[in-house]
Amino acid sequence: MKVKVISVLEDNYMYLVIEESTRDAVAVDAAVPRRLLEIIRKEDVVLRAILTTHHHWDHARGNEELAQLFPGLQVFGADERIGALTHRVTHGQELTFGAIRVRCLFTPCHTSGHMCYFMWEDDSPDAPALFSGDTLFVGGCGQFFEGTAEQMHTNLTQTLGTLPKDTKIFCGHECTVRNLKFALKVEPDNEVVKEKLAWAKQRDDEDLPTVPSTLQEEFLYNPFLRVTEEPVQRFTGSTEPVEVLRVLRSQRDNFKKPKERPNPQAMLAFDWGLFAPFLEKK
Repeated sequence: MKVKVISVLEDNYMYLVIEESTRDAVAVDAAVPRRLLEIIRKEDVVLRAILTTHHHWDHARGNEELAQLFPGLQVFGADERIGALTHRVTHGQELTFGAIRVRCLFTPCHTSGHMCYFMWEDDSPDAPALFSGDTLFVGGCGQFFEGTAEQMHTNLTQTLGTLPKDTKIFCGHECTVRNLKFALKVEPDNEVVKEKLAWAKQRDDEDLPTVPSTLQEEFLYNPFLRVTEEPVQRFTGSTEPVEVLRVLRSQRDNFKKPKERPNPQAMLAFDWGLFAPFLEKK
């Protein structure tokens, strides 16, 4: 099982999962058909199905076009709002694509019909993979657009948090640096957060993805998976896990990037009045 990480739009990821013995492939969140088709041709594979995590346009926009291009293409999801949907899946349902096994994991909150996809191959030494859409990010979790903190707590602690610790996390967006800056605000003394943030900044500078992480790693630096840790509880002012999660999400929603320091030369120019002619009203 080979996973192609495909960067699209502003910060989205879509994925192409390739069954290497048959060269059949499954796409996850096929938002940009043209880019996906380029990868399909380059890899010389046959697209058999699309797995859509949720109905938002930046995850499902390409479904209709791809369904027209590939007659008989199967489109899986848990929400009737997903375009070109052919198979509505339910929690715990298992799918098979050649040697690739998929377990559907229902995680309502970001949207009421959000589904994550856990993939593995039997008798393979490779770690399993979780395509977590906008539920679990590297260092963060999705916004609660259509759900509650209680739902997200269940998603993170029971549905996803109990998966094998070596599971690779392939999320829906590249927002790792921002997530980890917030994590550092929550836990300023967490050395793992500091190390991961430095690594993520380097990846960002080199225009490289920060996915995948692993579930085991996430428990070390992702505050939304650390709601029972004392520093996280101290930051939120609560010890009740759901309330900790609720406060974290609210704080993360309002978290702003540190303001850039003004350019020193520009400040001197203002002090000296050099910009005055441009600022005067005509």
